[in-house]
Order: sequence, then structure tokens, then C-alpha cells
Amino acid sequence: MKHNICLEHSEGFYGCYLPALKTNAAIILTVDDSADDFLAKAGIKWIQSMGISALSVSPNKQTKGLHSWPLEHVEKAVGYLKKKGYGKLGIAGISAGSNIALNAASRIPDITLTIALTPVDYVLWGYLQDGLDGSRERPAEGESAFTWRGEPVPCMPAPYRHPEYWEAAVKEKKRRGDLTAARNLFDEAENRHPVTELEVIPVENIKGYLFLAGSEDDVLWDTCRSIRRMQSRIEKANSECRVEAHTYEHCTHFIFPETMLAKMIPGFLGRLVLPVVFKEAKGYARECKHTRMDVDQRIKVLIERWDSES
Repeated sequence: MKHNICLEHSEGFYGCYLPALKTNAAIILTVDDSADDFLAKAGIKWIQSMGISALSVSPNKQTKGLHSWPLEHVEKAVGYLKKKGYGKLGIAGISAGSNIALNAASRIPDITLTIALTPVDYVLWGYLQDGLDGSRERPAEGESAFTWRGEPVPCMPAPYRHPEYWEAAVKEKKRRGDLTAARNLFDEAENRHPVTELEVIPVENIKGYLFLAGSEDDVLWDTCRSIRRMQSRIEKANSECRVEAHTYEHCTHFIFPETMLAKMIPGFLGRLVLPVVFKEAKGYARECKHTRMDVDQRIKVLIERWDSES
């Protein structure tokens, strides 16, 4: 089925829409790269395979990173779907996309299902991926990842400035033997500036269901620590948010649901590629696959429950 591209000048957000046969439920997939790239399209095809319409949303291609991005773009995507007749709306994100999803869901009450894979529990600092001085990523000085109602959303400060930021990431990935790594960088951010109430995502405000999953061997950031803090925060707030939190020993940062990963990479290639990207997966192919299968099944069960409720 053909994807419909939604542009900012006409719809108020940049996205890629893929309808399904069902007409009442739709899930927004939030990504920090491009809403119409290969990975995003694989994600919305995976959502559609469950009979749910899907809409990927991201900053436009000219943004080159995630900085001062209006969360109202997600709000406009919600309005777009409501105009099409959808009465039940969810949101899902992986990695930095999960930060978009959590921040949006905590502010937009029409969202009643939130799926956040490999999340952190605080607002990310703004970052640029513009290749300056050969760096793949650098902090956007003085910028949060997001704005809301025209104001910056208070965020965790980056631990380093440019060029030390990318130099630290390169040093860590070489030491670990991974193609990408930043766990020490994010740990240093918390060491220098422990998360405050201003910077934490108010997940207790999320309506309906919240699904969280991460792996202890994630080398991008300590996602399991963040998941435990979010679960505790919701419990202490006596929130109506129904949280389902899962932490696993093995799966690295690629905690994609298994059937979603299959739409991106054929099974035999996945077994070869993942240990190359993350050394932590080497020797744990079976455990990583078991995690992805478990996440896949739990998400499908949750979506069915959410979709069936009146």
C-alpha cells in the first residue's frame, strides 16, 4: 500500500501515513531521523500488520538532529488522525524516538497507549547531526530537544561541549569495540548534573497504558535505571497510568520487536549484523532473540487489549 507523505506546510508536521483496514485505532511512530526513511517505513508497516493504522512523525530533513523541536507537531498529528475518524490513538518510539513519545504523551491526553523502547526518563538535550568538524553528533548549545507552547522544555544539560562531546563518544566506542556507544557520556551527564524535577519527564501524566522495555547491556545509556525510576515515579504518584515495565539482561540497544526487525533485516543477516554493531551481542544471539520475541508478543497482546476496550 502506498504511503501518504504529510508535509509541515500543509498539515503542520512531517510524517508518513499508512492506513490499515481498521478505522478506529491508529498509532504514531516517533523517530528522530526521517519519517519516510527505510527504518521508519518498516516500523509503520509492522504496526499496520497488526491491523492498526500508522503514522510516522519526525523533524523535517533540514533539522539535522533533534533540537528545539515543537512537540505540537505530535499534537497536530493527533488532530490529523482524529479528522480521519480515529477515536483511539497511541504513540510508540525507540531510542531517541521514545523520548519524543514520552514527552508528547505526558502532554497530550488524547494518547491512551504509549510504547517506549530503550528510553531515558529525562528530557534530552538538543543535538545536531550536521557533520561539523567531522563529528557525527554535537550538542546544540543552549537548546533543549523540545519546545512546548513556544517555550523550551527544561532538559538535562549535555556533559561536554563541542568537540569534546563527540571525541568522548568515539573514545568510548573504540574502548568497548562497538560501532556506536555513549553510555559513559550519559552517565557523566548524570554525575555532573543529577536529574532534577524540572528535567524529568512527568510520566505520571500519561493516560491509559504505558509499556517500557530495555536491556541491561545497552551501551547507549542506562535505560534500565531510567525504566525503574519511571515505574517508581508512577507508583508513588498513585497515577492512573497503567505501566508495564520490562528489563532484560541481553538485547543491546536493538530491542526491536522480532517481527518488526524482520521487516528491516532478514533473520540470518540480523544474526550477523547485530554482533558487529554491538559487541555485547556476541555469543548471546539466542538470548537477544528471546528478548525481542518476548517484547514482540507482549506489545501485540497489549495493543489487542487497548484496541478492544471501549
